[in-house]
Amino acid sequence: MIGHVTIGRLLKGLDYSLKSNRKRFTGPPHPDRDRQFRYIRRVTQLFLAAGHPVISVDGKKKELIGNFANAGQAWCREPEEVNVHDFRQDAVGRAAPYGIYDLRHNLGCVAVGTSAETPQFTVDAIAWWWTLDDRPHFPNEEKMLILCDAGGGNGYRPRLWKKQIQEQLADRFGIEVMVCHYPTGASKWNPVEYRLFSPISLNWAGKPLRSFDIMLAYIQGTTTATGLEVKACLLDQEYETGIKVSNKEMAALNLVRRRVCPNWNYVIKPRRVSP
Repeated sequence: MIGHVTIGRLLKGLDYSLKSNRKRFTGPPHPDRDRQFRYIRRVTQLFLAAGHPVISVDGKKKELIGNFANAGQAWCREPEEVNVHDFRQDAVGRAAPYGIYDLRHNLGCVAVGTSAETPQFTVDAIAWWWTLDDRPHFPNEEKMLILCDAGGGNGYRPRLWKKQIQEQLADRFGIEVMVCHYPTGASKWNPVEYRLFSPISLNWAGKPLRSFDIMLAYIQGTTTATGLEVKACLLDQEYETGIKVSNKEMAALNLVRRRVCPNWNYVIKPRRVSP
């Protein structure tokens, strides 16, 4: 018989080692994947050159608030003592962070919800960012470009997402909103992911999020060498799920689809309000 030490030595000599699975395959690529990436890049450059707002939005992983372990490691004299199990009933609440990243000013804003990540919540978060008193202004605020994923509360399929943009952004502020969705499975290229969410995760790595205030403090305390600043607020409101938008309501939207990938690219313009 051969012992495990000898077997290990032989495997090492054959260039074997312990490895974990590597996530790489995202499924068959969409035929318009590259076309959409080129379109997003071109439109983003045009909007930035014209002085229009360009924001990247997405929902971050939901977090249980309480005495629970948080992934990562932190410098400390003694490790934090947390619950052995992450049971929902032991949580203070469940946070649903939604990020808005301003590409021009390198500014991140995170609205932390306490309910579901619905289209109403996502658009409320964008409206909160737009109405901030100290929000940096743009040379030309008649139009806005929103970059987002293809799924979730800001997906290209939910009708309520488009209806909320019409009512809460276009009609309310009188601005023309263009939306470009990243192809399915391509969320990691959305700027909010690596320019905002990644630094936030590093900042609170290994630190239990025992309360919403602690979570907001870690978000607001996030900075980078490139000068990132982050603001945060708590949207403590219950959002109803499963709201349906009728064909009549959809027909009333002032929505124009672009010729390139019309399901992923569209413009919602303000509607004229009768006196």
